[in-house]
Amino acid sequence: MSEEDRIRVLVVDDSALYRKLVRDILAQIPQIEVVGIAADGRIALEKIEYFQPDLITLDVEMPTIDGLGVLKDLKRFANPPGVIMLSAFTGAGAEATMAALQLGAFDFVLKPAGASVEQSTAMLTQTLGEKVSTYLRRVVHSPRPVPAGATAKAPAPPADEPAIPIHPASLASSRDLNFPLPIESVAIGISTGGPPALTSQLPNLPADFPVPVFVVQHMPPLFTKSLAEDLNRRCKLDVVEASNGMEVGPGTIYIAPGGHQMKVIRKGVKTHINVNEDPHERNCRPSVDYLFRSISRVYGGSTLGVIMTGMGDDGTIGCQLLKRLGANIIAQNEESSVVYGMPRSIVEANLVDLICPLNDVGREIVNCVKRSRG
Repeated sequence: MSEEDRIRVLVVDDSALYRKLVRDILAQIPQIEVVGIAADGRIALEKIEYFQPDLITLDVEMPTIDGLGVLKDLKRFANPPGVIMLSAFTGAGAEATMAALQLGAFDFVLKPAGASVEQSTAMLTQTLGEKVSTYLRRVVHSPRPVPAGATAKAPAPPADEPAIPIHPASLASSRDLNFPLPIESVAIGISTGGPPALTSQLPNLPADFPVPVFVVQHMPPLFTKSLAEDLNRRCKLDVVEASNGMEVGPGTIYIAPGGHQMKVIRKGVKTHINVNEDPHERNCRPSVDYLFRSISRVYGGSTLGVIMTGMGDDGTIGCQLLKRLGANIIAQNEESSVVYGMPRSIVEANLVDLICPLNDVGREIVNCVKRSRG
């Protein structure tokens, strides 16, 4: 790979240990060139202006200017770099990371607390390597994401290449769908790029929304709690991090707690949340497939499934189950996805009824529920 094709990275952390760890980990990735390091936010901004990196790894808590301050200041750059945050596994770290994602950070990595430097290095090598690889795939293979509320047109193919046919579901709206059963629940699966996407769309659900909404957002413990609290401040509906035994009611959004599996169970005429430590599925806990499987048993075809931005294919098996029972499935489109992995998987499996940009997802959820219920 030529130097021109490599992604230029700046490492920013006030810990000398983490500066070295991150730099050494990134140096093992052939597509990466580490162009510099910075020990605080002020130095980072100077080096961003000088080196013009494509990506920075950014510590949340730093002297002079912290990670959030750097993110805010990046808006003055014509071509700001992508950002992967490094966060402490604390409540304060979780809140700051949620704010960073809202400010445009691509993703985040937890600073590991291993029993030894070697164990911490191994943990960070795996998690940071996965996030960087996902960023590289987005930069090299995918269209640049557009902000929430905007829709980008795909570039025209070269003259010697045939145009990619438009998927029929991209031309559909809720008015084109059939609803053999009234929708009794909405189930959402989402991963990388999720917090800003949810913040953009869930506030569009009205206060009188008549059904419960279940959300799996791939995140560790503490972080899902911060996400639920932030969404609750913004939404017209109540948003809670689900807990074991919680009774399900209409007009509430239930966020699966990080590090646990969440399912719904029917007890007589009532529905409850079950939170447990069942094994990971597709390396995920919480898992979209795990939740959707339980929803297929409780709500069957009276479900609206929604798969939004995220890497991997978690949710595909769950959508297959829902489709067999007559449910409709919405997928976020490629142009507005930060990572078009989970939506791509269900589109390629021919499971979707409607493909729409991020800024239409909330409206189409509301319209589907209204149309299905007369």
